[in-house]
Amino acid sequence: MDGVVAASADATRDEIKIMNVYIWDMDETLILLKSLLDGSYAGAFDGLKDHDKSVDIGKRWENLILELCDEHFFYEEIENYNEPFLSAVKEYDDGKDLTTYDFEADCFSSPYDDLNKRKLAYRHRAIGEKYTKGLEKILDHHMIKVWNDLYSATDKYTDGWLSSALMWHNQMLMWYNRVLMRLKLYKVGASVPCMRPSHKLLEEAMGKSTAESTAKHSSINCIVTSGSLIPSLAKCLLYRLDDVVAFENVYSSWEVGKLQCFKWIKERYDGPNVRFCAIGDGHEECTAAQIMKWPFVKIEFHPDAPHRFPGLNLPTIHRIMDTVYDSSSNDG
Repeated sequence: MDGVVAASADATRDEIKIMNVYIWDMDETLILLKSLLDGSYAGAFDGLKDHDKSVDIGKRWENLILELCDEHFFYEEIENYNEPFLSAVKEYDDGKDLTTYDFEADCFSSPYDDLNKRKLAYRHRAIGEKYTKGLEKILDHHMIKVWNDLYSATDKYTDGWLSSALMWHNQMLMWYNRVLMRLKLYKVGASVPCMRPSHKLLEEAMGKSTAESTAKHSSINCIVTSGSLIPSLAKCLLYRLDDVVAFENVYSSWEVGKLQCFKWIKERYDGPNVRFCAIGDGHEECTAAQIMKWPFVKIEFHPDAPHRFPGLNLPTIHRIMDTVYDSSSNDG
């Protein structure tokens, strides 16, 4: 009888669909910009990468991001009114049809009162709509070519950081064995070094590839970045993350800090079958993950860094999450 009960419990557990919420850092994790601009990316390769080319690529990205923000995202007007996420002032939006709305004539300015918060909410709604449409519906043919050429040049220079989907099974197996050894020392909030996330990995997380079955999982990608909100949304579009990260799931920790953003995400998605995992390169997100008792996957690009491998895949992340969450459950 006990065996029947145990089998029934296992079957029930198998039927439960788990939601995995992945909280990604942006800069130097999903994208490269600062390390290109200051040459630290090239410097990490001891002369194997052209330093001047790195800086040039970084400056081209910087100019393209600012141009998109200024020309299409009202950035010159709203730069000083940063919010942690795009729906932060949604309560002030009365749903007005913006089809013929004249943003240039509505006199958005200080003081930051309810009237101007409504005007900001209009702009946020318009930005969200443009994000959903995608850059192909926003930019002209010349700018699309400039964007595509820059993306390709960056991906080539960084050995496929933005799009790479290559996995070396034997190396990943060795890496995972080392992870397990480390996780005997770290329980919840464990920090695991690894290498090179990519657009392909976020696709896998969303169930858009066949790399791993999603029959027992549903997934959400969130971004928590220390940059201000509007340029971060522009980066998502330009670095082609908009098909794997909805604008509602992009958070700016500029004023509030990453821990507060992590708390908002937990409040938004928390439930008995929800698991969270933070992925990034910085100390702040690592500390926030430890406070939240979430697993943390540390991203590194230095070729001599510990556990430096060609790529990180979703099954590996899930094994890390399983180990951390199982350990937490066993500890009661």
